[in-house]
Amino acid sequence: MEVKREYKSFYEKFGLNVVYYRKRKRLTQLELAELVDVDRTHISAIELGNVGVSFDVLFRLCQVLEIKPKDLFDFRD
Repeated sequence: MEVKREYKSFYEKFGLNVVYYRKRKRLTQLELAELVDVDRTHISAIELGNVGVSFDVLFRLCQVLEIKPKDLFDFRD
């Protein structure tokens, strides 16, 4: 599912938060993908802001990264 152009910057900020918390846990994209049970290319697309995530993936990301969903939506400027 490609993101709407008008919301692209929000998806990119969300993706940057995924990168931040993934690196904080010292995980590679492949390791995170395996723990979340998605393909590595899907993690890459999320981090680049090219795709949205389902609630299931969102909640699994939060479990693995040991954060709350709101942490991924705390966009920095």
